[in-house]
Amino acid sequence: MERYYLIIWLSVFAQGSVAHGNVVDDNDICQLEVGFLKAHFKIYLPRTHKRQEFCEDLPAAAESLFVMEYEHELLSTMLIDFRIIRDVTGLKSFVREEHILAIEDIEAATVFYKSAVVERDVLSIVHQFDEANWYVGIVKAYRGDDTYTAVFPFEVGFTGIGYWPFFAIAIIFLLSLVWYEKRYRHRRLYLDA
Repeated sequence: MERYYLIIWLSVFAQGSVAHGNVVDDNDICQLEVGFLKAHFKIYLPRTHKRQEFCEDLPAAAESLFVMEYEHELLSTMLIDFRIIRDVTGLKSFVREEHILAIEDIEAATVFYKSAVVERDVLSIVHQFDEANWYVGIVKAYRGDDTYTAVFPFEVGFTGIGYWPFFAIAIIFLLSLVWYEKRYRHRRLYLDA
């Protein structure tokens, strides 16, 4: 019986631990992994959602503020560029760097590009999304001949279904298990007597 509870618990609560690309949700802190370098990553929708922080998917097409706070001092000395493209791969949350490299004309898919600059401590980008769709953020950090890349797909206009359907299914499943267990025990006691 404990095994059923464990399976239910894992299936319900593991939903929030799925991340897109190089953005990792780590104890309520979003981290962007640019190669071996890490940065805290947040997205704000100041005109529609005030100070609410988003890690990946955005609930509305609106003016968006992307903030990348460097965890590694090395990022403060590197050239960093930031690009947002429409997801022309059709892979949505499964887009990875190799898929981006396969795009023949990345300029045609680009909706925003900030050329490589050295920014001390924090890189911030403002972009106005005009339509709900899947997009891919691409951050590149350059150090000499080395290039470190982070690719993170995200959805704009995402509202999601929330967690209540998962809780409802889990409760129905648990009630079914309890009902089955009681019925089975009652039948077993009746047969043993």
